[in-house]
Amino acid sequence: MSTDKLIRMANQIATFFEVQPGDGAAATAAHINDNWSPPMRATLLGMIANGSPELHPLVVAGAKLIRPAPSR
Repeated sequence: MSTDKLIRMANQIATFFEVQPGDGAAATAAHINDNWSPPMRATLLGMIANGSPELHPLVVAGAKLIRPAPSR
């Protein structure tokens, strides 16, 4: 999956949770953890670590709650 598509998907999730009650960053991370495969999460975490400016602030804020891919 392209990084552009991952960014778009992550930002759509964050935009949804931005207007919901509660912690939007935690809700965004929980949705990603529940619905994204380990490789997708790993790619997203790599983009966050590299400071991808296209990512919604809630995605970045929730990064510490996103599960990394299991190590082999």
